[in-house]
Amino acid sequence: MSMLERINVPGNVLELTLEERLALVDEIRNRIIDVIHSTGGHLASSLGVVELTVALLSVYSPPEDRIIWDVGHQCYPWKLLTGRADRFHTIRQFGGLSGFPRRDESPFDAFGTGHSSTSISAALGYALARDINGEDYKVVAVIGDGAIGGGMALEGLNHLGHTGADMLIILNDNEMSISPNVGAISHHLTRLITDPRYNRIKKDVWNVLGRIPSLGDRVRNAAHAVTSGLKKTLVTPDTLFDDFGVRYIGPIPGNDLAALTGVLQRVSEIPGPVLLHVITKKGKGFEPAELDATGYHGVSPPDTMGYPVFNGKSSKRETFTAAFSRTMVEMGKEDDRIVAITAAMPDGTGLDRFSAEFPDRFFDVGIAEQHAVTLSCGLAFSGIRPVTAIYSTFLQRALDQVIHDAALQKAPFVLALDRSGVVGEDGPTHHGVFDIAMLLPLPNIRITAPRNCAMLEMLLKKAVKFDESPTAIRYPRGEEPAAESGNPESVEPGRGQLLREGHDVLIIGVGVMALFAIEAALLLAGRNISAAVYDPIWLKPAPLEEIRSLAEVCGRVVTVEEGSVVGGFGSFISSHLPGYSILEIGIPDEFQPHASREELMRRMGLDPDSLAERIGDFVGS
Repeated sequence: MSMLERINVPGNVLELTLEERLALVDEIRNRIIDVIHSTGGHLASSLGVVELTVALLSVYSPPEDRIIWDVGHQCYPWKLLTGRADRFHTIRQFGGLSGFPRRDESPFDAFGTGHSSTSISAALGYALARDINGEDYKVVAVIGDGAIGGGMALEGLNHLGHTGADMLIILNDNEMSISPNVGAISHHLTRLITDPRYNRIKKDVWNVLGRIPSLGDRVRNAAHAVTSGLKKTLVTPDTLFDDFGVRYIGPIPGNDLAALTGVLQRVSEIPGPVLLHVITKKGKGFEPAELDATGYHGVSPPDTMGYPVFNGKSSKRETFTAAFSRTMVEMGKEDDRIVAITAAMPDGTGLDRFSAEFPDRFFDVGIAEQHAVTLSCGLAFSGIRPVTAIYSTFLQRALDQVIHDAALQKAPFVLALDRSGVVGEDGPTHHGVFDIAMLLPLPNIRITAPRNCAMLEMLLKKAVKFDESPTAIRYPRGEEPAAESGNPESVEPGRGQLLREGHDVLIIGVGVMALFAIEAALLLAGRNISAAVYDPIWLKPAPLEEIRSLAEVCGRVVTVEEGSVVGGFGSFISSHLPGYSILEIGIPDEFQPHASREELMRRMGLDPDSLAERIGDFVGS
């Protein structure tokens, strides 16, 4: 029986010898590599915390003790060791394990995550509740070096220092989040790592521990080091965290299981707020991931996410992100006022190319979407032309800034909302389905949704020229749908395009859903239903007069959008077309699970076949 097969509950880890735990570490890495290369997922980050996960379960006893993972994309070893190994092959598949911690999946997942910088606040909530209720358990927050710079993490640190609550923060420092970290806190951590005291520790202690024959002795010596002769060097009094009132310990090697276990054993006994700084290697144990941690942060399955195949044909087409990236470089060459801003996602948003071409006009603000939006406003009011690329799901964190700083003050900049709509296997924390409903009620904002890459290019070039108010351009992940519909002669705000004539029903398709609507209209023609298809292009200001004219001809109206049906564009159109029979189709009023994009579209009735069926029933009713 393998080591991993012997772990039915986390407590089984305590039953293993340290030598057996080292064998377990190797098995965990091999299992993660095998499965994720088949299913896709977050590989490098999970490989980096295998020793840390085993060490945590060698010292703490969840679910009584609360272990909270920040972001959560590094939780694969945790899932393997908390009773889910037999289902690990289902990770990120429909009906299978989530790629992130979920409270409704396991009692060992103390807090559901998916966005960053939340763990300290959640852990502090548990710690304060424990003290209020007179209970006795340990609380640990595991946060990465990128997430620690997020505003919410700093707010949590500030309150933690004020309360003095007994809890441990483990700062997992692999020197990058997804892309290399930026900012003053990153520089502070680098200073701590390169401090001569840390190098002396490595030379005089950790290397010596590595030569101790008995692993048990290594554990005891490492624990002893925290409180004995190394106290003056291992526990440094001049860190940012000490200024917050949180006792800092470290840095220590996070991929040395024996030393890490020993330190954790001792640190778990120290009362009050403590931060343990551990240095890990992202992609540890898999050389390609170690050499390219960014490229192996997220691994796609063999059948990569795309759009439903139209007419049985498929081809490799340009992705929306690639089109955005290409257009940004073209515009940057033409106008030196254009700058690009991202929140720790230069590669994911495609701005890495702009950064390479125009390093002085590129700003990666770290995991700080709120700051990114307000920074854009300040730049815009100074005559600069900012283009701020943020995943739709992460813009939710900056709604106040979009309302108060951008829309209210009419800041002229572009919000490029990548990953709008359902994104697939990353699940409900990453689906970008609320941006239309979130932004549509705001005065002084333009919203547009290109149906293909050529239109994205046209709209982006148009939007950077506006001298007043923000413009949001929402576009999905992946390739543009393999359907031809031509490009508009104009992308002027308030004007759309009729893509197909018809007289029985008007289908208004938002963004790529206009192309899905064309395919549905072809299927409806087989049922003798003549469907007109219209792309509004602009959701705000919407082309209401054009839509009214078409509605008068068709009588019935169907709106189709890859966004929340509650408060979405369909609801907006219905409010402006009183007296018409209108069917609003969109994402249902529930959080969508993790699954392939194709499965999700079918499940929600948004694929062409389902659309044709629903619209046909509507017309025939």
